[in-house]
Amino acid sequence: MNGQKINKAVFLDRDGVLNHDPGDYTKHVSEFHILPDVAKVLKGFQDKGYLLVIITNQAGIAKGLYTHEDVAEIHNYLLNYLSENGVHISDVFYSPYHENFSKSLSRKPGSLMIEKALYLYNIDPDKSVMIGDKQRDIDAANSAGVKGILINTNQSLLDIVDQVS
Repeated sequence: MNGQKINKAVFLDRDGVLNHDPGDYTKHVSEFHILPDVAKVLKGFQDKGYLLVIITNQAGIAKGLYTHEDVAEIHNYLLNYLSENGVHISDVFYSPYHENFSKSLSRKPGSLMIEKALYLYNIDPDKSVMIGDKQRDIDAANSAGVKGILINTNQSLLDIVDQVS
């Protein structure tokens, strides 16, 4: 391989983009509700040749509100649901840090999680997008050379399908 970036990806924030964000933390799988149309839209992106990568801050871990195990249970539930609907998520990156408790370059608006995915999956940032519901998602994407698409919290992904070519 000559180092050429050959893949394109849709990077996705989790809370408020893939699942309903209640306004505070989703602490347990029983509180985790996947938004309508998520599987359908992600399948469409996948069918267009995009890798799908989740990039999420999970500061509730640093705050002691929930554990890594709780996050793993939620992610397993999400990945199983998507798999049952023909959707493959290439990877899930999460940052368990919060600036009031522990600083990290991985926490959005830092771009480290996106940069890791770009490297690990040979992704061309110029052909990729990040969908998020907070400005920090867009800032992280832009810092990694990826176009950001800002949506409203809990907005249907159907509304922005045409922005991902």
